[in-house]
Amino acid sequence: MALFRYSAKNMEGKTLRGTMEAASTFQLQQQLKEQGLFLIEAKDKVAVKEYQKLSPRQLSEFCKELSTLLTSGISIVRALEIIAEEEGISHSVRSIYLDVLSDLKKGVSLSEAMEERKCFPELMLGMIRSGEGSGSIDGVMARLSLHYDRENRLKQQVKSAMAYPLVLLAMSIGVVVLIVTFILPQFEELFSQMETLPLPTEILMACSDFLIHEWYLALLFLFLAVLILRTLSRIRRVRRAIDYGKVHLPVVGRLNKVVYTARFSRTLSSLYSSGMPIIAALQTAGETIGNVYVEEQFPKVISLVRSGASLSSALREVDGFLKKLPSTILVGEESGRLDEMLDSIALTMEEEAEGAMKRLVTLLEPVMICIMALLVGFIIVAVMLPIYESYGAIEGSA
Repeated sequence: MALFRYSAKNMEGKTLRGTMEAASTFQLQQQLKEQGLFLIEAKDKVAVKEYQKLSPRQLSEFCKELSTLLTSGISIVRALEIIAEEEGISHSVRSIYLDVLSDLKKGVSLSEAMEERKCFPELMLGMIRSGEGSGSIDGVMARLSLHYDRENRLKQQVKSAMAYPLVLLAMSIGVVVLIVTFILPQFEELFSQMETLPLPTEILMACSDFLIHEWYLALLFLFLAVLILRTLSRIRRVRRAIDYGKVHLPVVGRLNKVVYTARFSRTLSSLYSSGMPIIAALQTAGETIGNVYVEEQFPKVISLVRSGASLSSALREVDGFLKKLPSTILVGEESGRLDEMLDSIALTMEEEAEGAMKRLVTLLEPVMICIMALLVGFIIVAVMLPIYESYGAIEGSA
């Protein structure tokens, strides 16, 4: 028995995709026929090559180039040939383009060919399907290019904002390890002549001895701690608790809400502007936020919209977005310009996220410096305290 990934149409002409076990393609066709489905395409799932997901920058460049070529009147097959032949792209990315191109030449649609590679995001696939239905793939690609360009800029802003605090943290750890493993042992002979040592000194000497003689255990503990944390973070309940804290922590919670609001607004704006129905757009946008706690609230939002509630009122129930989002959407609903208001709130939130990142870095700098000062100060006190006590004992005996 082999596991096939198939595409089939039902009696209404709707395309369905899924996986099914069958001894052969013919048997798969018969099994689907019994379910009222007509097989269009089937591939052995084991034989399908999996690729690494493309980054927002790569997606933006691909969409921009494809949009430009399609707008100039070039066919989609020729456009992909030109993109795949460009210099400067990696071998793995070129392989993706060539595989998609190969499927296109067989008559497969662009969305299906890209979906088969498993390296393109669902947002992109959904918008391309809408573009194929309306015949405006070039316009959809232009919107996707803008979307992923802004997503890439926001991602780079987050990385840039966190770079300096991480450098300070690494320097703090490096300074402490250097002092404890190289400088502190110079005082060991002096401390060994003393009958008793203060508690801070004993703690510091024990740490120094452990890092010098049992350093491999320290690395093992660090590796196990990272492994345990990564394992726990994959448990949905634990992940949900972590993501709940991300939107409720002081200072950082507000920043995360800004980022999530900007990401959701940009995604929903892109999907809705491409002609996708609001329910389908909400389903896709609700899965791209990057926070399990917020994403779990979207089935309720979709249910409210389906029952006739307005989008603005449904989004007011979401804990994790800024209240500015439903207020702005309400204006768009009343004026009939929802797509424009979604784009406007996305731009506003992205600018606010950039400002919030800068404020966070400004706050983290003195915090990291204070932590570094406390660590070094503790070491200095632990070293000097027994020396002062010995001087006091000498003066007392004199």
